[in-house]
Amino acid sequence: MITVSNVSVQFGKRVLFNEVNLKFTNGNCYGVIGANGAGKSTFLRTISGDLDPTTGNITLGPGERLSVLSQDHFKWDAYTVLDTVMMGHTILWDIMKQREALYAKEDFTDEDGMRVSELEEKFAELDGWNAESDAAALLSGLGIKEDLHYTLMGELSGKQKVRVMLAQALYGEPDNLLLDEPTNDLDMETVQWLEDYLANCEHTVLVVSHDRHFLDAVSTHTIDIDFGKINMFAGNYSFWYESSQLALRQQQNQRAKADEKRKELEEFIRRFSANVAKSRQATSRRKMLEKLNVDEIKPSSRKYPGIIFTPEREPGNQILEVKDLAANGPDGTPLFKGVSFNVEKDDKVVFLSRDPRAMTALFQIINGEEEPVAGEYKWGVTITTAYLPLDNTKYFESDLNLVDWLGQFSSGNEVYLKGFLGRMLFSGEEVLKKVNVLSGGEKMRCMIARMQLKDANCLILDTPTNHLDLESIQAFNNNLKSYKGNVLFSSHDHEFIQTVANRIIELTPNGIIDKMMSYDDYIHSDHIKELRDKFYK
Repeated sequence: MITVSNVSVQFGKRVLFNEVNLKFTNGNCYGVIGANGAGKSTFLRTISGDLDPTTGNITLGPGERLSVLSQDHFKWDAYTVLDTVMMGHTILWDIMKQREALYAKEDFTDEDGMRVSELEEKFAELDGWNAESDAAALLSGLGIKEDLHYTLMGELSGKQKVRVMLAQALYGEPDNLLLDEPTNDLDMETVQWLEDYLANCEHTVLVVSHDRHFLDAVSTHTIDIDFGKINMFAGNYSFWYESSQLALRQQQNQRAKADEKRKELEEFIRRFSANVAKSRQATSRRKMLEKLNVDEIKPSSRKYPGIIFTPEREPGNQILEVKDLAANGPDGTPLFKGVSFNVEKDDKVVFLSRDPRAMTALFQIINGEEEPVAGEYKWGVTITTAYLPLDNTKYFESDLNLVDWLGQFSSGNEVYLKGFLGRMLFSGEEVLKKVNVLSGGEKMRCMIARMQLKDANCLILDTPTNHLDLESIQAFNNNLKSYKGNVLFSSHDHEFIQTVANRIIELTPNGIIDKMMSYDDYIHSDHIKELRDKFYK
């Protein structure tokens, strides 16, 4: 249990949040949401004790332990993987080190013997005899194989370190767990493992994530940080989003009678509760809406960007033909080979690979930015494309303001350009900001505005949710679902893929897997799992 009492955090004149009073209890997982810069990570750092609040205090239940997902991937470079995980349980690790030091003494005294006896009792109480096997089991579940368990952390790749840090945070079943973007750099199998683990966790969990599917799978409550306030709502992200949008529509429709509004909200709660009951979550999590009442549903004050792609012309029958395409990484490693496929009308294709460089290489090739090692491609004569690259650095190496920057890609006047920037939530003096000082999220919104100017009938999106907040991701997702052209994309966002893609092409070093099916069906199919193992050998 975590109790937050009258907590405020202020940096100079800027107040992130003020007089927060919340209680987080066992058996619940709290998804923390808020716009970029709202203070999500700061809130977790304050709870962990890494940052002192300006006012108020934070307390844990008596004798409870708090564990935090570390963001420092170099701190443990001199330790083995297994030791790094066990160091997550600081009390047990300290006892283990004291035992080792005493047993190593040559002049072992009676006093040392008494101390060892005390340590052995505590060691047994903390299940110390299973410490290594428990750590090994966690690592295996997170995709770190046994042959790496005694390797030094400094020898691991960045993605492997992320998994070890996650195992460290989960180790020893802490009473309270804080996770800031835990799914970053995890593959889909590991994310599923983590979803199952947290959905059945009986302790207190707070998690910050931009992955809506992940939040929906694990959260019993939503913590919304908005305009200096922190509010708690029953239900996961989808419930919070859909209910707040419903309440906003009702608020805007002043003519609706109070009893009609209440009936609509009650029906919404019933429908959502039925969906929760069918989920994969543990039984305890299915009760998350039992105490919810209609009065708790409030409109959100969030602003959503106007991401609207409108093709100028309908695509013809020939979209894209790819034949025997091959590409290598910078080190010569094959990313894919023998890739052949035709994109058909109405296809919205997600490209997958265990090596994310494969998708980027494919998109760069079909956009004419890179040459393939082998093969060819041909666009249909009616097709116009708009490309969102993974790395947009080269587009912002100037001191132009936003209006002039966007003007490079359009013949429209200043009012016209400001309209597109306004859609992307740039207003007033913000449109005069220099593009070389923009944040990652602001640059992405500029790139999306640039794409909208083209009125293209085929969108090529390389990991489009990178750097975007939940509001922008939701708006992007909503438009792509109804977009009348073709979409070729890659993404780490489960919900984005599931709701947009109707076709899946997985690029491997030994060919492709090409299926017309939903993402959920793809990742849960035993046949597909066998195919993937075969193609990656």
